Amino acid sequence: MTDFTMQKDADGVAIITWDVPGKSMNVLSLDGAATLNGLIDDALADASVKGVVITSGKKDFAGGMDLNVIAGMKAGGAQGVFDGVMTLHHLLRKIELAGMDPKTKKGGKPVATALPGTALGIGLELPLATHRIFAADNPKAKIGLPEIMVGIFPGAGGTTRLTRKLGAMMAAPFLLEGKLSDPSKAKSGGLIDEVVADPVEAARAWVLQATGADLVKPWDAKGYKMPGGEPYHPAGFMTFVGASAMVHGKTLGVYPAAKALLSAVYEGALVPFDTALKIEARWFTNVLMNPSSSAMIRSLFINKEALEKGANRPEAPDQTVKKVGILGAGMMGAGIAYVSAMAGIEVVLIDAAQDAAERGKAYSTALLDKAISRRKSTEEKKAEVLARITPTTDYAALAGCDLVVEAVFEDPAVKADVTKRAEAAMPEDAIFATNTSTLPISGLAKASSRPAQYIGIHFFSPVDKMMLVEIIKGKETGPRAVAKALDFVRQIRKTPIVVNDARFFYANRCIIPYINEGIRMVAEGVSPTLIENAAKMMGMPLGPLQLVDEISIDLGIKIAKATKAAMGDAYPDAAVDAVIFKLAEQGRMGRKSKSGFYDYDEAGKRQGFWSGLSTEWPEAETQPELTDIQHRLMFIQSLEAVRALEEGVLEDIREGDVGAILGWGFAPWTGGPFGWLDMLGAPRSVAITEDLTARFGDRFATPQMLRDMAAKGASFYPGAGSKAA
Repeated sequence: MTDFTMQKDADGVAIITWDVPGKSMNVLSLDGAATLNGLIDDALADASVKGVVITSGKKDFAGGMDLNVIAGMKAGGAQGVFDGVMTLHHLLRKIELAGMDPKTKKGGKPVATALPGTALGIGLELPLATHRIFAADNPKAKIGLPEIMVGIFPGAGGTTRLTRKLGAMMAAPFLLEGKLSDPSKAKSGGLIDEVVADPVEAARAWVLQATGADLVKPWDAKGYKMPGGEPYHPAGFMTFVGASAMVHGKTLGVYPAAKALLSAVYEGALVPFDTALKIEARWFTNVLMNPSSSAMIRSLFINKEALEKGANRPEAPDQTVKKVGILGAGMMGAGIAYVSAMAGIEVVLIDAAQDAAERGKAYSTALLDKAISRRKSTEEKKAEVLARITPTTDYAALAGCDLVVEAVFEDPAVKADVTKRAEAAMPEDAIFATNTSTLPISGLAKASSRPAQYIGIHFFSPVDKMMLVEIIKGKETGPRAVAKALDFVRQIRKTPIVVNDARFFYANRCIIPYINEGIRMVAEGVSPTLIENAAKMMGMPLGPLQLVDEISIDLGIKIAKATKAAMGDAYPDAAVDAVIFKLAEQGRMGRKSKSGFYDYDEAGKRQGFWSGLSTEWPEAETQPELTDIQHRLMFIQSLEAVRALEEGVLEDIREGDVGAILGWGFAPWTGGPFGWLDMLGAPRSVAITEDLTARFGDRFATPQMLRDMAAKGASFYPGAGSKAA
């Protein structure tokens, strides 16, 4: 069995079919590339073959490169990566030239691609090397180059070809943002050539009538000029200067792939095409050997995919949810109802008043209307989704629900009341889940008559956009409840992590100290601008002060009061409370009140820091070093992650890293807190935390687990070590 096979028909068309055995989606391996290379040689040498069509035996074309190939290349060091990439370049260049005489540009055979569905990464880079790309009229298909999203860039010619085909400016969204398009948008964007009902038949017809002129790519034609101008063309100069500023503005220098991609484009535009491919290969090698790319691929692709497929699912029969009851039709409950109905699950949405339940359903209506206005949905789809949601006040409607999700106010008494009412109406074997961000699950489960069937599910807001779901096991939660929660999260296409019950669980346990550290620095006289920029320069999407404004200061006060009540004299954040209570006294509750640490205009857009900050908390004459601030902000999160692992709240570091990136945006370039500590190396991490503890207090105390790792020269991930400062 091979990844590629070829059939030659009576008309002289060789159909090469990509169909990797045992996989639902085609991925390219080096063995597969070698097979394809041999088939191309065969087709080009066979006088009876007039042209070639490359297609897929699956519903999609391809999902990208087999990551095991990348790991194999890296085993050979930088030279191994470069040689492996150049092997792909030689293959795709052979397809592109298709036997043409290099001087006369004659004598070649047309090669077309027929895409039945999704084509990503190498699944688009291969078609870009062919002479015409036909895609099926399949609106569910996604076409694009998403490599930048996992810390690399299109390194098999996609960067060079797309830039020369579209120009740097038009190619930028596809290369630098990883923009994916359906076939019709891919055609209008210039990624592909035709959208048809039967791409294989259309490709066959085309290769039989293609002329020699159809085979010469623009960059191989005499007198080629890059669309939009080359780097030293007046128009091109402005494009490249602007692109450099844009990339640095968005990445602040911490994402090596974006900078390397832009370097490959810029340098490649100055030289002939074949030299440009070598430059692209060198920059791709540079990125692949950077520990950041390994960490991002590991967390955002390999580990994320493993968790979504149930890597930590307990043994239990299939727990696919058929009907879900949702208690509470506020923003959170309404969001859960929407994603459930979108996944094809029947929904009962319960609230105390019928008009409140109806408003909860109207939330889905608004989201679907927005999707229709953006041509991402249809009236038929809207009607189908809304028909699945039944808004009501009647708990008897929970009959037949195999899962009930409670999303009422964060008050134990209120939650206990609706738990009892729901359990009286729902089936005996149904699972009950409470959506809470801070309340201990084991305590809430005391209201349940079926604690083994009681579990926590922490959705992040807004539910329709946030990809992470935190599943919390109480002391008595049984394996079937965990399996049900995981299967539900899979159905609604989110990424789950499973943690054990503890105050704030995992995500909030780590993010609250980050916010508090930023606020504490304001009280110390550190410039708010310095605090926010230090965080962003480490790759955090939001600085701690902006984040607390977004979450709302009154929620911060509520959490602070509850934590102080639970901890008593051990409560460590009095300095933080002094700041947020002062803001609250002045009605500054964050973005929702259009005033917090920042000022906002009437539309809610940030206008700059509140002028009163410098009056209430004057900036110190001498400001700390940037590195000190960054270490405080990064370690305050990372040390909590280690403690969560040490205490058994986290059971799997993969969940810790994926959860950190998806849950609160922990510097994605690091691969997560455990990935970052591995980059630093345990000995250096211990040295930094000891220094921070001496200067700022026990909240930076080094966990024993980290000390033990430093003594043994160990790392969280096998093979990781001190590779970055």
